Amino acid sequence: MINFFDKLNSGIILGDGAMGTVLYSRGIFINRCYEELNLLQPNVIEEIHSDYINAGSDLIETNTFRANSISLLKYGLADKTEEINLKGAEIAIKAAAKCNRKIYVAGSIGPTGLILENEIQNSRDEAAAAFTLQAQFLAKGGVDVIVLETFYSMDELILAVESVKKAVSLPVIAQFTFDTGKSSKYKSKGITPEKVAQLLDDCGADVIGTNCGAGPAALLAIVERMSSATDKPVSVYANANVSEMHEGRMFTLGTSPEYVAEYARRYAQAGAKIIGGCCGTNPETISETFRFLKGVVAEQRSQIFTKERIDIIEPVPLEKRSLMGKLLAEKNQKRKFVSVELSPPMGTDPSKVIEGVKLLKKGGVDFVNIPDGPRAVPRMSPIATAKLVKDATGMETIVHYCCRDRNLLGMQMDLLGSSALGLDNLMLITGDPPKVGNVQSASPVFDVDSIGLINLVSRLNGGRGLAGADLKCQTKFVIGAGCNPGAVDIKEEVRRFEAKINAGANFFFSQPVYLPELLDRFLKMTEQHSHIPIFVGILPLASLRNAEFLHNEVPGMQIPNEIMSEMHSADTKTQQQKVGIKIAQRMLKQVVKLQRVCGIYLFPPFGRYESVLEVMEVM
Repeated sequence: MINFFDKLNSGIILGDGAMGTVLYSRGIFINRCYEELNLLQPNVIEEIHSDYINAGSDLIETNTFRANSISLLKYGLADKTEEINLKGAEIAIKAAAKCNRKIYVAGSIGPTGLILENEIQNSRDEAAAAFTLQAQFLAKGGVDVIVLETFYSMDELILAVESVKKAVSLPVIAQFTFDTGKSSKYKSKGITPEKVAQLLDDCGADVIGTNCGAGPAALLAIVERMSSATDKPVSVYANANVSEMHEGRMFTLGTSPEYVAEYARRYAQAGAKIIGGCCGTNPETISETFRFLKGVVAEQRSQIFTKERIDIIEPVPLEKRSLMGKLLAEKNQKRKFVSVELSPPMGTDPSKVIEGVKLLKKGGVDFVNIPDGPRAVPRMSPIATAKLVKDATGMETIVHYCCRDRNLLGMQMDLLGSSALGLDNLMLITGDPPKVGNVQSASPVFDVDSIGLINLVSRLNGGRGLAGADLKCQTKFVIGAGCNPGAVDIKEEVRRFEAKINAGANFFFSQPVYLPELLDRFLKMTEQHSHIPIFVGILPLASLRNAEFLHNEVPGMQIPNEIMSEMHSADTKTQQQKVGIKIAQRMLKQVVKLQRVCGIYLFPPFGRYESVLEVMEVM
């Protein structure tokens, strides 16, 4: 069984979300002692733990945040301190045991409230004794780790760490809460994240972090600063929004799971190793966070995968890999190539797709590319579709292949099969997350991202498989990748563009571009790679509604305001379609003049191949 520290070293640990928020949402008032529910309603607590586990949590916290003897005294429950903590551990461990993967249980310990910064209201000995007893009870109950959370007093948090480390031999996560400025009682008096990290490191905390106090955005800078100030793992449990204090427990009502999850992704990129949710978060938030973190983990795995040194055979020259490779390798190209995207059939009948390819071939299209479950909707395999199309029409095909649905083993097996079938042109992408599709129960895989996948295919071209295995053969794939000249974070897009080239990309297809200045900016920022062929994406807008959908609901797509205004100017759907064609033609006429651009990547709106041919008329 992987111990907690090994798990920390192997990747990101996803924590759970709030207990109080979920209990409140189920009609349990905030003036209750929520920890007493371990004894009175254990099934409710277990169900919440299970919901978080099912959402993707690797680490769940016991319902014992205020279960120290001092806090329980207020409710007349001090004599039940041991019982409440043991039961809290038992419930969480029971929920964890029902899962088919290892779930770690953290014994939650909150502040006593007796010690604030430089102000002793009662003896330190009393507080230390409370922390010691609670830690011992939780350890007796079988938890894997202790988490000290929502401490606004650095003095009290240090005392808690020291007391717990003396009492038990479990790992300790220590999380300081930075003052939101709403209550002078909890002022952190200007203490910096760097100072907190140093103090917690010095007193022996195994994981150093922050939770509560503020919303997701405010905690990002804290995580970045803590990560730079310590070699210890960093944890962060952000609120969904700004919180309010009730009976010593923080509450936040109302949240956007996607907003919290997006910041969880940024925490991971900033170096956080344990990421969970605090006030206002719930299983839906954690489920969304799980999906977002999949992409980060895939990127991190890809970086490790790419850095592995594997001796490979010299790849087959590009011009000898396929007809497309030969055309791309030719110098002094006299004309621009055209590739058109054709979605595979929803069922088993490819006849409509084949007829569409025949029409496009007659119209002068050079290649057709077959997407891999676009928008996470299940369709026929792109490899099978490409084989059927190529056999029936002789058209050169480009197979899209994404990381979303398959682990590394499955990807290598599919790709070797594609090579054996003579399908040697690939477009390698990460893939849309399942959430955007119509099968919400599907789980994303994302062993690696597109950069890792490009590296895998480059190794196959060099005769090496996974783990450096000698394949006794070489594939001869022409490797394509995606780019987005209109990306909001253009510097990150350029970084990934260069990483894909370094991994082995031979050509690029861009997302649809509607403004020449966006393409010009991207080409200037990547001019040192002018030898890499680029196909510029052009998608004729079918209507205003279509434009709004693409802009708001399709990952990676942005429709500029100027283009939206043009679509708004047309009153009817027919007029809007004509405007969409004109916008596409205008863009195409400007793109074909650019020496750097080797071709056009056309998307038929709603499978209307005639619209593609109409756009091509201006060539």
